[in-house]
Amino acid sequence: MDEGLRSELSKQGVFTTTLQELYNWGRSNSVWPLNFGLACCAIEMIAASMARFDISRFGSEVFRPSPRQADLMIVAGTVTKKMAPLVVRLYNQMPAPKYVIAMGACAISGGPFKQGYNVLKGIDRYLPVDVHIPGCPPRPEALLHALITLQEKMRGEPLAGPAPARHADPAAPGEYPVPAYGPYDLTPAKNEELWRPAPLPRGE
Repeated sequence: MDEGLRSELSKQGVFTTTLQELYNWGRSNSVWPLNFGLACCAIEMIAASMARFDISRFGSEVFRPSPRQADLMIVAGTVTKKMAPLVVRLYNQMPAPKYVIAMGACAISGGPFKQGYNVLKGIDRYLPVDVHIPGCPPRPEALLHALITLQEKMRGEPLAGPAPARHADPAAPGEYPVPAYGPYDLTPAKNEELWRPAPLPRGE
């Protein structure tokens, strides 16, 4: 519909929309995060749900204790290699459509523990991350900004066409392989379909 006609109709109290816009509007305003935390970033996530910041203004006050009832995983804190398989397993148990926010430097890249043998250098090695929140630790306002960014992404997701959203694409995987504990590292060390680092040019 022409935007001018839509504007004139709205002045008369007639609002037009599409099924896709209505569907995405409802989903984006009722995001239910999974109720778990891994390290100190979880304190900031908890603070975002308190009265001062009030994440419920964005429809995300319902932190669910079960992955079966959640559609947003906030990876808040350091992901150790001992915990990585469990985080992936929780993601696989969440119903589609589902999203991931990596909160803090540790969840993004390992943070100050990057050189540690026991810390995963980013949850995006195993899960598709939709929004990254830098910082150590990021403030609750940063989490609210990430949630708004995710909502904008959800509202613009096409349900059909040549490039549908991840949950609407039958070829996209709904679950990802859970890494196993190897003798020295996780097996596999990364999901090749998700994480392919660019080759670094090295001098002779």
